[in-house]
Amino acid sequence: MRTQRLAGAVISVLALALLATGCGDGDSGGGAKAKGSESTATADRVEPLATAPAPELPVTVDSADGTKVTVTSADRLVPLTGSLNEIVFTLGLGEHVVARDITATFEQAAKLPVVTRAHDVSAESVLSLRPTLVIAETTTGPAEAVDQIRDAGIPLLVVEPAKSLDDVGKRITTVARALGVDAAGDELSARTAERIASVQQRIPAPGDGEKPRVAFLYLRGSASVYLLGGRDSGASSLLEAAGAVDAGKESGLDKDFTAITSEALAKAAPDAILLMTKGLDSVGGPDGLVKIPGVAETPAGLDRRFVSVDDGVLLNYGPRTDQVLASLVEQLYPDGE
Repeated sequence: MRTQRLAGAVISVLALALLATGCGDGDSGGGAKAKGSESTATADRVEPLATAPAPELPVTVDSADGTKVTVTSADRLVPLTGSLNEIVFTLGLGEHVVARDITATFEQAAKLPVVTRAHDVSAESVLSLRPTLVIAETTTGPAEAVDQIRDAGIPLLVVEPAKSLDDVGKRITTVARALGVDAAGDELSARTAERIASVQQRIPAPGDGEKPRVAFLYLRGSASVYLLGGRDSGASSLLEAAGAVDAGKESGLDKDFTAITSEALAKAAPDAILLMTKGLDSVGGPDGLVKIPGVAETPAGLDRRFVSVDDGVLLNYGPRTDQVLASLVEQLYPDGE
């Protein structure tokens, strides 16, 4: 019984971390074609707005935990997820960031001290940096650490995690408003939306009238974690934006993730499989992936049609979502069809 509870807890924690941060324990910024050894990865950098904005403070904003937060200074910022770090840097306020979450793997943040461990926040590490604002998500934990930071009198804004393309603009404007840079938030939201729309215009119409079915697999071979994404995995919106069908969702998987079985994969019948780059590496690449029960028998396994995108950016739903979408489109339709 204890083993079953532990296994269930591991799956729940991994799935939660995945949704909250994209599990960015590796490099991020582009995608790699899993079918071969060549990589299409771009430089792992964010692209800040051309002009760094000057925060207009103080402001009082609503926090997702039901409180109101008054921000009087943006001089020392601590965003507690890689996605939030990415937004702050892209808004042009990276020089004010004094720490990073382990999932903030892009180049500009690389030298910042890390204040998390295995997705748990160290309140002591955060407080030692004397932040003037901490930005967290509803999934940030442990709760005791979050409470400790707030009890120390540090303004702490909690935002909802991003789960779909609809959240991209909302998240950017929410963070921008808290930092007193509303105009920069509007500019970045518009830029991101335009770039996403531009990528979608390049998606070819299905030649046979059917959209490709893509299954999202979350793998950590070293921990024997093999999960198939369902409706709430966080990948559906991205796949649908790329002109594909989420095979796990369409096969009736209503949860976020379920253990991979031959039966579940057969029912999903994916034409392609989407993975995080480190997840694919953890099982030995494409050769190891087809050894997972059921994978080799799927259309995707037979054709070795595997799509990988780097861990730290895949499900961020932030300013680099257009790059993620472009990588998906390029890999799903290598011949433009």
